[in-house]
Amino acid sequence: MTPGARRVLGAAARLFYDRGIHAVGVDLIAAEAGVTKKTLYDRFGSKEQIVVEYLADRDERWRVFLAGYLDAAPTPRDKAVAVFAASRDWAVGHMAKGCGMVNAHAEISDPAHPAYAIIAGQKAWMLGLFTGLAAEVVPRGAERLGRTLMLLHEGALVASGLRVFPGAIEQARRDAEELLRRAAAVDPAHG
Repeated sequence: MTPGARRVLGAAARLFYDRGIHAVGVDLIAAEAGVTKKTLYDRFGSKEQIVVEYLADRDERWRVFLAGYLDAAPTPRDKAVAVFAASRDWAVGHMAKGCGMVNAHAEISDPAHPAYAIIAGQKAWMLGLFTGLAAEVVPRGAERLGRTLMLLHEGALVASGLRVFPGAIEQARRDAEELLRRAAAVDPAHG
C-alpha cells in the first residue's frame, strides 16, 4: 500500500469511527489525508471500497491483537476468558464509542453491501472461536456454551460503548470465567 493510500485509510478509519460512515464524505477523507480526491479514487475507486478496506483492516488488527492473548493462555478455558481481557484492553485505544463492527452494522444492514460480509463475517468468526474453545471444555454442550459466551461478549461491548455502567467488559469476563468453571465441573475430563 502506498503512503498516500495508508493516509487515506487512516483518515477514513478515524472519521468513520468518530463520526459515522454515512456522515463522512470523500472530500473530508481526502482533506484529512492530505491527498486529492483523484488520488483517493485512483487507489480505492469509491467510498464503498474505502469502507470495505477500513472494516477489513480493523478486523485484521483485532485478530492480530487477540492472537497475542490467545497464544499466552495455556488452556481452552483460559483462552475463552482471554478474549474478554483482550476486548477490555482493546477498548482502551480502539473502542471509545463501542465495537466498530456493531457501529458499522447500524449503518450498513443491507447484505448486498460489500462491507456487510466483513461485519457479519467478523461476528461469525468470533462465534466460531467461542464455540471451538467451548468444545474443548464441554464437547456435548459446546454450541450452547459458545453462544452464551458470545452473547456475554457482545453484550459487554455494547454496554461498554454506551457507558451503561463502568467495567462492563470486566464483569462479563468474570461471568464467563464462572460459567466456564461450572461447565468444566460438569465434565471434569475436559477444560
